[in-house]
Amino acid sequence: MHPPGLDLDRLAGFLTRTRPDLAGAPLRGELIEGGRSNLTYLVTDGAREWVLRRPPLGHVLATAHDVAREYRVISALAGTPVPVPEAILLCSDPDVLGAPFYLMSRVEGTVYRTATQTAALSDTARQRLARRLIDTLADLHMVDPAAVGLSDFGRPDGFLARQVRRWTTQLAASRSRDVDGIDELATRLADEVPDSGPAAIVHGDYRLDNVLVRNPADPSISAVLDWEMSTLGDPLTDLGLLLVYWDRLTAQDNPVVEGVGARHGFPDGATLISWYAARTGTDLSTLDWYVAMAAFKLAVILEGIHYRYTLGKTVGDGFDRIGTLVPPLVEMGLDALRGTRGPTG
Repeated sequence: MHPPGLDLDRLAGFLTRTRPDLAGAPLRGELIEGGRSNLTYLVTDGAREWVLRRPPLGHVLATAHDVAREYRVISALAGTPVPVPEAILLCSDPDVLGAPFYLMSRVEGTVYRTATQTAALSDTARQRLARRLIDTLADLHMVDPAAVGLSDFGRPDGFLARQVRRWTTQLAASRSRDVDGIDELATRLADEVPDSGPAAIVHGDYRLDNVLVRNPADPSISAVLDWEMSTLGDPLTDLGLLLVYWDRLTAQDNPVVEGVGARHGFPDGATLISWYAARTGTDLSTLDWYVAMAAFKLAVILEGIHYRYTLGKTVGDGFDRIGTLVPPLVEMGLDALRGTRGPTG
Protein backbone atom coordinates (compact mmCIF):
# COMPACT_ATOMS: atom_id res chain seq x y z
CA MET A 1 0.00 0.00 0.00
CA HIS A 2 1.33 3.41 -0.98
CA PRO A 3 1.49 6.21 1.62
CA PRO A 4 -0.48 9.31 0.56
CA GLY A 5 1.61 11.36 -1.86
CA LEU A 6 4.16 8.61 -2.50
CA ASP A 7 3.54 6.25 -5.42
CA LEU A 8 6.27 3.71 -4.85
CA ASP A 9 5.86 2.06 -8.27
CA ARG A 10 6.35 5.36 -10.07
CA LEU A 11 9.30 6.19 -7.83
CA ALA A 12 10.89 2.80 -8.59
CA GLY A 13 10.39 3.38 -12.32
CA PHE A 14 12.00 6.80 -12.09
CA LEU A 15 15.03 5.37 -10.26
CA THR A 16 15.39 2.60 -12.82
CA ARG A 17 15.44 5.16 -15.65
CA THR A 18 17.64 7.79 -14.04
CA ARG A 19 19.63 6.21 -11.21
CA PRO A 20 19.92 2.46 -11.80
CA ASP A 21 22.48 2.31 -8.98
CA LEU A 22 19.59 3.06 -6.59
CA ALA A 23 17.11 0.69 -8.24
CA GLY A 24 16.63 -2.99 -7.51
CA ALA A 25 14.42 -4.60 -4.89
CA PRO A 26 10.81 -3.46 -4.42
CA LEU A 27 10.43 -0.28 -2.41
CA ARG A 28 8.56 0.24 0.82
CA GLY A 29 7.77 3.63 2.31
CA GLU A 30 6.11 5.31 5.24
CA LEU A 31 5.27 8.88 6.18
CA ILE A 32 7.46 10.28 8.95
CA GLU A 33 5.22 12.12 11.37
CA GLY A 34 6.09 15.50 12.81
CA GLY A 35 6.77 17.60 9.73
CA ARG A 36 4.90 20.89 9.69
CA SER A 37 5.08 21.69 5.98
CA ASN A 38 6.83 19.59 3.36
CA LEU A 39 6.03 15.89 3.63
CA THR A 40 8.82 13.53 4.69
CA TYR A 41 8.93 9.79 4.01
CA LEU A 42 11.26 6.94 4.90
CA VAL A 43 11.91 4.82 1.80
CA THR A 44 13.73 1.47 1.79
CA ASP A 45 14.53 -1.35 -0.60
CA GLY A 46 15.17 -3.69 2.32
CA ALA A 47 18.91 -3.10 2.31
CA ARG A 48 19.22 0.67 1.99
CA GLU A 49 17.21 3.53 3.45
CA TRP A 50 16.60 7.05 2.17
CA VAL A 51 14.46 10.01 3.13
CA LEU A 52 12.20 11.61 0.51
CA ARG A 53 10.84 15.16 0.78
CA ARG A 54 7.99 16.58 -1.31
CA PRO A 55 5.48 19.45 -0.97
CA PRO A 56 2.22 18.81 0.91
CA LEU A 57 -0.74 17.38 -0.96
CA GLY A 58 -2.81 20.01 -2.72
CA HIS A 59 -0.20 22.73 -2.26
CA VAL A 60 -0.83 25.91 -4.23
CA LEU A 61 2.24 28.14 -3.89
CA ALA A 62 5.30 26.33 -5.23
CA THR A 63 7.61 28.96 -3.76
CA ALA A 64 6.34 28.16 -0.26
CA HIS A 65 7.42 24.52 -0.58
CA ASP A 66 10.46 24.78 -2.82
CA VAL A 67 12.16 21.41 -2.41
CA ALA A 68 14.76 22.36 -5.02
CA ARG A 69 15.85 25.13 -2.68
CA GLU A 70 16.24 22.66 0.20
CA TYR A 71 18.18 20.30 -2.03
CA ARG A 72 20.51 23.06 -3.17
CA VAL A 73 21.39 24.26 0.32
CA ILE A 74 22.07 20.84 1.81
CA SER A 75 24.16 19.99 -1.26
CA ALA A 76 26.15 23.19 -0.79
CA LEU A 77 26.73 22.60 2.93
CA ALA A 78 28.22 19.14 2.42
CA GLY A 79 31.82 19.29 3.58
CA THR A 80 31.28 22.30 5.87
CA PRO A 81 31.11 22.05 9.68
CA VAL A 82 27.30 22.17 9.42
CA PRO A 83 25.94 18.60 9.64
CA VAL A 84 23.42 17.85 6.88
CA PRO A 85 22.14 14.70 5.20
CA GLU A 86 23.75 13.68 1.92
CA ALA A 87 21.76 15.05 -1.02
CA ILE A 88 21.23 12.13 -3.41
CA LEU A 89 18.94 13.28 -6.21
CA LEU A 90 16.41 15.95 -7.16
CA CYS A 91 13.41 15.31 -9.40
CA SER A 92 11.82 18.48 -10.79
CA ASP A 93 9.28 16.58 -12.91
CA PRO A 94 5.87 16.72 -11.18
CA ASP A 95 4.60 13.85 -13.33
CA VAL A 96 6.50 11.28 -11.24
CA LEU A 97 4.88 11.86 -7.84
CA GLY A 98 2.57 14.79 -8.55
CA ALA A 99 5.11 17.34 -7.32
CA PRO A 100 8.89 17.84 -7.33
CA PHE A 101 10.81 15.85 -4.71
CA TYR A 102 14.29 14.97 -3.58
CA LEU A 103 16.02 12.06 -1.92
CA MET A 104 18.62 12.38 0.82
CA SER A 105 20.42 9.94 3.05
CA ARG A 106 18.85 8.79 6.28
CA VAL A 107 20.80 10.10 9.27
CA GLU A 108 20.63 8.42 12.64
CA GLY A 109 19.38 10.54 15.51
CA THR A 110 16.41 11.62 17.55
CA VAL A 111 14.22 14.68 17.09
CA TYR A 112 13.44 16.13 20.52
CA ARG A 113 9.90 17.49 20.27
CA THR A 114 8.36 16.97 23.71
CA ALA A 115 8.98 17.79 27.34
CA THR A 116 8.88 14.06 28.11
CA GLN A 117 11.84 13.51 25.79
CA THR A 118 14.00 16.32 27.15
CA ALA A 119 13.13 15.41 30.75
CA ALA A 120 14.94 12.10 30.20
CA LEU A 121 18.21 13.94 29.53
CA SER A 122 20.65 14.49 32.39
CA ASP A 123 21.48 18.04 33.50
CA THR A 124 24.92 17.67 31.92
CA ALA A 125 23.39 16.43 28.66
CA ARG A 126 21.04 19.41 28.50
CA GLN A 127 23.98 21.79 28.94
CA ARG A 128 25.98 20.06 26.22
CA LEU A 129 23.04 19.85 23.83
CA ALA A 130 22.28 23.56 24.21
CA ARG A 131 25.93 24.42 23.59
CA ARG A 132 26.06 22.24 20.49
CA LEU A 133 22.84 23.78 19.20
CA ILE A 134 24.43 27.23 19.41
CA ASP A 135 27.78 26.06 18.05
CA THR A 136 26.04 24.56 15.01
CA LEU A 137 24.12 27.79 14.39
CA ALA A 138 27.37 29.73 14.65
CA ASP A 139 29.04 27.30 12.24
CA LEU A 140 26.23 27.89 9.73
CA HIS A 141 26.49 31.66 9.99
CA MET A 142 30.26 31.56 9.53
CA VAL A 143 30.07 29.64 6.24
CA ASP A 144 31.05 31.92 3.35
CA PRO A 145 28.07 31.71 0.94
CA ALA A 146 30.25 32.38 -2.10
CA ALA A 147 32.67 29.63 -1.12
CA VAL A 148 29.89 27.02 -1.26
CA GLY A 149 28.17 28.34 -4.38
CA LEU A 150 25.34 30.18 -2.63
CA SER A 151 26.21 33.80 -3.43
CA ASP A 152 22.93 34.12 -5.35
CA PHE A 153 20.79 32.19 -2.85
CA GLY A 154 18.94 35.29 -1.66
CA ARG A 155 18.76 39.09 -1.71
CA PRO A 156 20.45 40.27 1.47
CA ASP A 157 20.13 43.98 0.63
CA GLY A 158 16.99 45.24 2.32
CA PHE A 159 16.34 41.82 3.85
CA LEU A 160 15.05 43.05 7.21
CA ALA A 161 12.72 45.68 5.76
CA ARG A 162 11.28 43.07 3.38
CA GLN A 163 10.71 40.71 6.30
CA VAL A 164 8.67 43.36 8.13
CA ARG A 165 6.63 44.09 5.00
CA ARG A 166 6.08 40.41 4.26
CA TRP A 167 4.67 39.57 7.66
CA THR A 168 2.64 42.78 7.88
CA THR A 169 1.04 41.87 4.54
CA GLN A 170 0.44 38.33 5.79
CA LEU A 171 -1.26 39.72 8.90
CA ALA A 172 -3.66 41.73 6.75
CA ALA A 173 -4.54 38.57 4.83
CA SER A 174 -5.40 36.58 7.96
CA ARG A 175 -6.94 39.22 10.19
CA SER A 176 -10.13 37.97 11.82
CA ARG A 177 -10.14 39.82 15.16
CA ASP A 178 -8.57 42.74 16.98
CA VAL A 179 -5.27 41.89 18.69
CA ASP A 180 -4.10 44.64 21.03
CA GLY A 181 -0.73 46.06 20.08
CA ILE A 182 -0.08 44.07 16.92
CA ASP A 183 -0.31 47.08 14.61
CA GLU A 184 1.91 49.11 16.94
CA LEU A 185 4.45 46.29 16.87
CA ALA A 186 4.44 46.18 13.06
CA THR A 187 4.84 49.96 12.83
CA ARG A 188 7.68 50.12 15.33
CA LEU A 189 9.54 47.27 13.65
CA ALA A 190 9.31 49.08 10.31
CA ASP A 191 10.45 52.36 11.85
CA GLU A 192 13.39 50.88 13.77
CA VAL A 193 14.98 48.45 11.29
CA PRO A 194 18.65 48.09 12.28
CA ASP A 195 21.59 48.02 9.90
CA SER A 196 22.54 44.47 9.00
CA GLY A 197 26.04 43.09 9.15
CA PRO A 198 27.52 40.78 6.52
CA ALA A 199 25.00 38.44 4.90
CA ALA A 200 25.00 34.81 5.95
CA ILE A 201 23.15 31.62 5.17
CA VAL A 202 20.00 31.82 7.29
CA HIS A 203 18.11 28.65 8.21
CA GLY A 204 14.83 30.44 8.81
CA ASP A 205 13.38 28.15 11.49
CA TYR A 206 16.32 27.04 13.62
CA ARG A 207 15.17 25.24 16.78
CA LEU A 208 15.79 22.07 18.75
CA ASP A 209 13.11 20.06 16.99
CA ASN A 210 14.64 20.83 13.59
CA VAL A 211 17.86 18.96 14.34
CA LEU A 212 18.70 15.29 14.81
CA VAL A 213 20.45 14.48 18.09
CA ARG A 214 22.80 11.54 18.53
CA ASN A 215 23.78 9.86 21.84
CA PRO A 216 21.58 11.28 24.63
CA ALA A 217 24.31 10.67 27.23
CA ASP A 218 26.72 13.01 25.42
CA PRO A 219 24.57 14.69 22.76
CA SER A 220 25.82 15.80 19.40
CA ILE A 221 23.89 17.10 16.41
CA SER A 222 24.00 14.63 13.53
CA ALA A 223 21.99 16.75 11.06
CA VAL A 224 20.14 20.03 10.70
CA LEU A 225 16.79 19.49 8.97
CA ASP A 226 13.93 21.46 7.35
CA TRP A 227 15.74 24.01 5.19
CA GLU A 228 12.66 25.15 3.25
CA MET A 229 12.85 28.72 4.65
CA SER A 230 16.60 29.12 4.18
CA THR A 231 18.03 32.10 2.32
CA LEU A 232 20.81 34.69 2.41
CA GLY A 233 20.10 37.38 4.96
CA ASP A 234 20.76 38.68 8.43
CA PRO A 235 21.94 35.83 10.68
CA LEU A 236 20.53 37.46 13.81
CA THR A 237 17.03 36.62 12.58
CA ASP A 238 17.89 32.98 13.32
CA LEU A 239 19.15 33.82 16.81
CA GLY A 240 16.16 36.03 17.61
CA LEU A 241 13.71 33.31 16.58
CA LEU A 242 15.56 30.65 18.57
CA LEU A 243 15.39 32.86 21.67
CA VAL A 244 11.64 33.35 21.35
CA TYR A 245 11.14 29.60 21.07
CA TRP A 246 13.64 28.95 23.85
CA ASP A 247 12.89 31.50 26.56
CA ARG A 248 9.56 33.00 25.70
CA LEU A 249 7.15 30.68 23.93
CA THR A 250 8.15 27.70 26.06
CA ALA A 251 7.14 29.63 29.19
CA GLN A 252 3.54 28.78 28.30
CA ASP A 253 1.94 25.39 27.89
CA ASN A 254 1.26 25.26 24.19
CA PRO A 255 1.25 22.87 21.22
CA VAL A 256 3.95 24.79 19.31
CA VAL A 257 7.12 24.16 21.31
CA GLU A 258 7.81 21.98 24.33
CA GLY A 259 10.60 20.94 26.63
CA VAL A 260 13.27 23.62 26.06
CA GLY A 261 14.62 26.63 27.91
CA ALA A 262 15.48 27.23 31.55
CA ARG A 263 12.06 26.05 32.64
CA HIS A 264 13.07 22.55 31.50
CA GLY A 265 16.59 22.50 32.89
CA PHE A 266 18.46 23.94 29.90
CA PRO A 267 20.67 27.04 30.04
CA ASP A 268 18.69 30.27 29.71
CA GLY A 269 18.66 32.55 26.71
CA ALA A 270 21.31 34.86 28.17
CA THR A 271 23.74 31.95 28.21
CA LEU A 272 22.93 31.07 24.60
CA ILE A 273 23.54 34.69 23.62
CA SER A 274 26.92 34.75 25.36
CA TRP A 275 27.99 31.53 23.64
CA TYR A 276 26.94 32.82 20.22
CA ALA A 277 28.75 36.12 20.74
CA ALA A 278 31.92 34.34 21.85
CA ARG A 279 31.88 32.00 18.82
CA THR A 280 31.06 34.58 16.16
CA GLY A 281 32.23 37.93 17.54
CA THR A 282 28.95 39.43 16.32
CA ASP A 283 27.75 42.77 17.72
CA LEU A 284 24.48 41.92 19.52
CA SER A 285 23.59 45.43 20.67
CA THR A 286 20.44 45.46 18.49
CA LEU A 287 19.35 41.91 19.32
CA ASP A 288 16.14 43.13 21.01
CA TRP A 289 14.83 44.19 17.59
CA TYR A 290 15.41 40.69 16.22
CA VAL A 291 13.61 39.14 19.20
CA ALA A 292 10.70 41.52 18.57
CA MET A 293 10.71 40.64 14.87
CA ALA A 294 10.66 36.93 15.67
CA ALA A 295 7.76 37.40 18.09
CA PHE A 296 5.84 39.33 15.42
CA LYS A 297 6.52 36.68 12.76
CA LEU A 298 5.31 33.89 15.03
CA ALA A 299 2.29 35.93 16.10
CA VAL A 300 1.28 36.41 12.47
CA ILE A 301 1.81 32.73 11.64
CA LEU A 302 -0.25 31.62 14.64
CA GLU A 303 -2.95 34.20 13.92
CA GLY A 304 -3.26 32.71 10.45
CA ILE A 305 -3.62 29.23 11.92
CA HIS A 306 -6.22 30.56 14.36
CA TYR A 307 -8.11 32.16 11.47
CA ARG A 308 -8.19 28.86 9.58
CA TYR A 309 -9.34 27.13 12.77
CA THR A 310 -12.29 29.53 13.08
CA LEU A 311 -13.23 28.61 9.50
CA GLY A 312 -13.06 24.89 10.30
CA LYS A 313 -10.10 24.36 7.97
CA THR A 314 -7.69 22.75 10.42
CA VAL A 315 -7.56 19.14 11.52
CA GLY A 316 -5.88 17.77 14.65
CA ASP A 317 -5.32 18.49 18.32
CA GLY A 318 -4.17 21.77 19.80
CA PHE A 319 -5.53 24.18 17.19
CA ASP A 320 -8.15 25.46 19.64
CA ARG A 321 -5.29 26.85 21.79
CA ILE A 322 -3.25 28.49 19.04
CA GLY A 323 -5.16 31.77 19.19
CA THR A 324 -4.37 32.26 22.88
CA LEU A 325 -0.63 32.39 22.10
CA VAL A 326 -0.87 35.45 19.86
CA PRO A 327 -1.43 38.27 22.40
CA PRO A 328 1.48 37.17 24.64
CA LEU A 329 3.78 37.07 21.60
CA VAL A 330 2.74 40.60 20.65
CA GLU A 331 3.46 41.77 24.19
CA MET A 332 6.84 40.01 24.11
CA GLY A 333 7.72 41.89 20.94
CA LEU A 334 6.67 45.25 22.32
CA ASP A 335 8.51 44.61 25.57
CA ALA A 336 11.69 43.81 23.65
CA LEU A 337 11.45 47.06 21.69
CA ARG A 338 10.71 49.05 24.84
CA GLY A 339 13.71 47.52 26.58
CA THR A 340 11.49 46.48 29.48
CA ARG A 341 12.17 42.82 28.80
CA GLY A 342 15.27 42.28 26.74
CA PRO A 343 16.26 39.00 25.10
CA THR A 344 17.88 37.83 28.31
CA GLY A 345 14.86 38.11 30.56
